[in-house]
Amino acid sequence: MAYQTVHTAAFVPRSPDESVEAEYATLAFPAAWREPILDLYRYAKSAATQERLRRVPIRRLNAVLRAVAPDLLTVDDSASFSAAVPWLYAGSPLPASVFAGFLNAWLWDMSPGPEAFPVFKQTIESLRSADLRWSAKTVDLLEHSLSAGGTNTPADASYHLLPDVIADRIAKLAPYEHLGERVEFRRVAGSARASGAELMSWPPLEEHRKDKTGGRRTWRYSAVIRISLRTVPFSQVPRVHVAFGIRRWVSRTAWLPRGSSASVYLLPDSPLRSGLTESNRFAVGAVEWNRGLGRVAWRHGGPEGMLKHLSVIENLPPAELLVKDADAWLVGKDGLVAAIVHHTRMGAHAIGAGLMPSERRRLAEWVAPALEPEFVMAPELRRSKYVSELPLRQLEPIKPVSAKLADEQQAEINSINDQRTINNARTVRASVSEAVDGRQLSVLVLHQGGALADLLTGAIEASLDLAEHRVASEPTLSRWQAPDLTLELHFAELGSLGAPLGADPQPRTRAEHSEAFSARRREVTAWISGVGEQRGINPSLALLELEGADKFGPLTDPKFALRAGCAEAGLVTQFVELKSPPTKDAEFRIAAAWSDGLRQTGSRLIPEHSLGDAIPDNLNQVAVWLVRRRHDGPTYTPQFTPIAVLLRPQERQVLGRTADMDEWVPYSRLLASLVGTMRPQDLRSRDQQTEAVAVFMRKLLYGLKGRPTLVLTRAQNLRPRWPWLLNGGLVPDHLQLGNGPLQRLALHGRNLRVVRVADQQRDETPQWWAPKENGGGGISKGLWAPAEESGHSGRVFYSTTDKASTHSGVGVDLSKLTHHLDSKGKPRINPGTAGWTPQLLELTMAGLQPGDDPATWAMFVHQQRTAEDYRDQLGLPLALHLARLTEQYALPYDAEETEAVEASIDELDSDLNSQSDE
Repeated sequence: MAYQTVHTAAFVPRSPDESVEAEYATLAFPAAWREPILDLYRYAKSAATQERLRRVPIRRLNAVLRAVAPDLLTVDDSASFSAAVPWLYAGSPLPASVFAGFLNAWLWDMSPGPEAFPVFKQTIESLRSADLRWSAKTVDLLEHSLSAGGTNTPADASYHLLPDVIADRIAKLAPYEHLGERVEFRRVAGSARASGAELMSWPPLEEHRKDKTGGRRTWRYSAVIRISLRTVPFSQVPRVHVAFGIRRWVSRTAWLPRGSSASVYLLPDSPLRSGLTESNRFAVGAVEWNRGLGRVAWRHGGPEGMLKHLSVIENLPPAELLVKDADAWLVGKDGLVAAIVHHTRMGAHAIGAGLMPSERRRLAEWVAPALEPEFVMAPELRRSKYVSELPLRQLEPIKPVSAKLADEQQAEINSINDQRTINNARTVRASVSEAVDGRQLSVLVLHQGGALADLLTGAIEASLDLAEHRVASEPTLSRWQAPDLTLELHFAELGSLGAPLGADPQPRTRAEHSEAFSARRREVTAWISGVGEQRGINPSLALLELEGADKFGPLTDPKFALRAGCAEAGLVTQFVELKSPPTKDAEFRIAAAWSDGLRQTGSRLIPEHSLGDAIPDNLNQVAVWLVRRRHDGPTYTPQFTPIAVLLRPQERQVLGRTADMDEWVPYSRLLASLVGTMRPQDLRSRDQQTEAVAVFMRKLLYGLKGRPTLVLTRAQNLRPRWPWLLNGGLVPDHLQLGNGPLQRLALHGRNLRVVRVADQQRDETPQWWAPKENGGGGISKGLWAPAEESGHSGRVFYSTTDKASTHSGVGVDLSKLTHHLDSKGKPRINPGTAGWTPQLLELTMAGLQPGDDPATWAMFVHQQRTAEDYRDQLGLPLALHLARLTEQYALPYDAEETEAVEASIDELDSDLNSQSDE
């Protein structure tokens, strides 16, 4: 069904002059406190470390407050130390003695130990408690300014406070109800790091299933509601996004390997610390593998941790007992509910993630009264003016064969389809030939015995129509010679290269992992060089059969070392896991792996738009991406590398470049170049990195000047180091690089266009559904725009895709919170099925040329999500999709084997991201 409108779970003010006020007690850090606290934090650390520590570690205190005092709102994630910028908001002031306990525990945590005690005591004495005063404040939660581009820019605190007020209203609603079944929701403590508010259904919902022993096992889960304040480029209207999802709870035992952690939701019968008032909100703590203790422990709960100094740890169950018997505390024990969030790394869970559109629609309509009278549902989005939303076909369509047809008719259609399949394979083969520039394509296949060789050979011959062109078939070599492509497969045993890192003994620390990683990397590079010399070959792609990550520990998985070693030898890599004996989907998995491997060589069917002369014939598409790794990445080494991917018209070869390159290179070379690239010492600060991105963009745009060029960016990836891409930074048809001046776009090229893409990360775009007449929700692909009467700037559009093939059998009416009526009127509930809805992709036509139609360019970008050599439509336009894939090769390491850098502790992970619906 072709829906003409879609609705979103977004709410807007009823009128432009709407206001929402709330009373708070606020607390700000005195400016005079900053230096004494920083001095304590830097005490006894090396000069290099002291230079790096320029910010007070407020996140650790925020995390403890979230675990112990859930009613407090911490809105400042960077400790501003200004009376004008409150850090804490509360309904009433916290008793001075109680807050002093938190403050002292936090200061002690910065430099624990007897040697630092004199400095700690001196710091306490220098901080005058009288300077720390609570203030009464009336806050307009819709306070805002307008950017130069006309975008609503809310006050910083509003991103926390307005969602919190709305969440409180939702918590006071009558329980959500459908078909007579009710679901109740509770508030959850907020986080300064993740602006917004959250509610969670409680008690948890249950699903009972038989386990492997024949007994019954109970799996528990909760619904989650997230509320966030958001804006849209060039719009003066703020928006409240309400998102719905599923949080799954650990059943029986929580598996926490070294280096991992898990969030724990806490609901005590009485406050965890004396002096605090009773709260009906869930607090949020975390358990983690503590390297110092050599066991699982509460985060900040060790012998010198803040929870210990606050006398809170005694009121929590021992972490080792909690993870071994998660069900006991999940239902409540010793006056405490403690629920551990399930993460995919812990293994399978009987409950599927995500919700489907009909249930989301019901939830959105249920919460709507809580936002009244100030907010109403955002206006519907309407389908684009273009009749055809698909690009031109390059592959011939395969006709469906109905079982109702006569045998002769079925045979005729099958014959037509067979020929079309051959024609399509030849088209793909031509694109591979162009990608390798007519050269021979040599592939190194590292297998573990079994059926891989036969399955791979079949996949290659089917995908490229090479069955009649095989000229060699030996145990170590298969060769095909077609008029337009020569392809060789060179087989070898993976052997010990695929064994766990440092097998004897296995690495237990990051330093040991780095040593084992480097040893395996060098071993792989040397082995490939030896095979190349022995066989006289120069492969460019390696296909490796390797067990999945669940078969290795976090410090022993050889995958990244294999990729790094291959890249050092000049090969891109594709991994495949093949069960023994092969499963039913083995042929599909091998065919998909082969296609993915080919794409890494730069072979692509670039979508050809259907917009005629409205788009320049010789348009270049350039996707800019920031490849970043933190200290806690796969190699425990940071990386910061701006890259660009280029799709040229009438060419199937994908090109790319980094800031260090003077010319465009094949995509495969770009991928290999990223391996081993460490972040330079002069790119450690935000300002340095922002300037590096600006320099890269100037060089990039200068090289493309004079040629029609469309620059594509993803907001969530680039804007932390390209501030112009912030909603409040965008100005139509202007461009700002780094901290330079805002300039007219034409100064960088009269044929330049810029489109900013934003996706659903952090609920930046709202959840959506296509309205069905029966009150349900459907899914519809297309390009959408707000109604003109809604104050639409005419520059912002929304792109959706169809349901993914992996979810094709999942009905849009599937439900998990309550039963629903199926097509036969029977009640059904499907908690074990994964719910999935395509994300709403926001396309902002940030920079256009005079006479350009924004809707036309939005349709061009939308069509770039339909690449025919992919099974499904893409999550991003093709150029951006390829740019994002480069992150798989972000494996920085020190080739000179210097001492491994220890990772910084990442404060309280965002379990909402790990439990994403999409």
